[in-house]
Amino acid sequence: MTELMIRESEISRANLLDRTMHNLREAWRDMADWREGLFSAAPSPHLPDKDAEALKIQMRDCLEARGGEVSARARAASLGRIYLSLNAQGRQRFLQILASEFDIDRKAVDQAAVALQKAGDDPRERAKAERALRQALQPPRLRLLTQLNALPEGFLFLVDLREELLGWSKDDPTLIPLERDLLSLLASWFDVGFLELRRITWDSPASLLEKMIAYEAVHPIRSWDDLKNRLSPDRRCFAFFHPRMANEPLIIVQVALVHGIADNVQTLLDESAPVIDPHAADTAIFYSISNAHDGLSGISFGNFLIKRVVDELAGEFKNLKTFATLSPIPGFRQWLDRKLNESKAGEDVEAEWLTAAERKALASAAGTGKEPVSLKTLLQTDWTHKPELAKALKQPLIRLCARYLVKEKHNGGPVLDRVARFHLSNGSRIERLNWLADTSANGIAQSAGLMVNYLYKLSDIEANHEAYRGEGKVTTSSAIRALFKH
Repeated sequence: MTELMIRESEISRANLLDRTMHNLREAWRDMADWREGLFSAAPSPHLPDKDAEALKIQMRDCLEARGGEVSARARAASLGRIYLSLNAQGRQRFLQILASEFDIDRKAVDQAAVALQKAGDDPRERAKAERALRQALQPPRLRLLTQLNALPEGFLFLVDLREELLGWSKDDPTLIPLERDLLSLLASWFDVGFLELRRITWDSPASLLEKMIAYEAVHPIRSWDDLKNRLSPDRRCFAFFHPRMANEPLIIVQVALVHGIADNVQTLLDESAPVIDPHAADTAIFYSISNAHDGLSGISFGNFLIKRVVDELAGEFKNLKTFATLSPIPGFRQWLDRKLNESKAGEDVEAEWLTAAERKALASAAGTGKEPVSLKTLLQTDWTHKPELAKALKQPLIRLCARYLVKEKHNGGPVLDRVARFHLSNGSRIERLNWLADTSANGIAQSAGLMVNYLYKLSDIEANHEAYRGEGKVTTSSAIRALFKH
């Protein structure tokens, strides 16, 4: 069922992308005509050699920038319409041409570097040589991307283009420099100071509600009734928008107003649960935060997006005292499985990680008597439906998950878990681990059903943020710290 819901979400997202491409084609139709380039009609969808050669010439025409602004926009619109007319194979070939044929001129770079060395201490000559080197290091494709950005909805076009680039560059390293160039451009154009926070309600435009369903990446929205439940009076949903993408949410944040810190997502999303008076709630639980556009990955939306929502909620509901999340732990099982595979049968790792009492309890629950049983083997069984086995697994898995969240880092830098990185960099602390908090198939597969509460204490947010970003310090509650004392 979960796989079906995820598949439906992927289809919905793909439909939105198709609609975006159609809208862009329509928006640029009056600005361009195939006759303005070398194509008398749209090229073949897969961009065969003949059309590829014509495309290279048309790209060079764009770079020559003949005529005035209107002509330049028409040429850029024609180029954009070519891309949108292609199928996936043709679009990938389009980008390969852009990456290889319009890269930096390395001979020019070498010559500029030599000129800089020869400039010596003469400030005028050195400044001139530095300018020449900077210019040589700018690949011509940057100018083409900038021209496309100047078109109506051009920014959104480039965001979607980068999303495709990210997928294709995994198997085609020649596309990586182009993807890095585009990331740099998008980041330079993306002023986070212009981010606008808007609330989404059941009365919001249908197009926005449709996007909320398509972009939900944490807990798939199963139906319109499910969506309506998430927008009920004791819920709040906010999205962040940018003027360059005025109708496209960047991040969607879903909040439940409850009593006490929530510890189970199925309970939180239960459509049959009674709606409480939001003004009587004492806790705001952030249970879903979804990035809407993969093409903007790697671009910071600012350090305190959560704090902005907290400020909004605190202003509306005076009884709110606690702001926390109920968050997934997407990388835990993958990390644990990798560690258990590091030595034969996982025995060496398990001897280090599990106490004698825990190994005894696992053997007893598994029915092997005094014979030790592999944690790796147990996790491959239907253990969640065996109460005694689940009980024996609880403490070791919670402790190992705490180790994963707090201790495991990328080369001593940021923590491994991507959700933890987001919340820790936003100034939270790791408050509590919740056992069997997500018993969906996806929850069991990615985190053995565990979920975590990140606590946002208003007086500590900035200090926690600075400690993590500056020193790599992970702030935790006493309950989490106690897990390391066994």
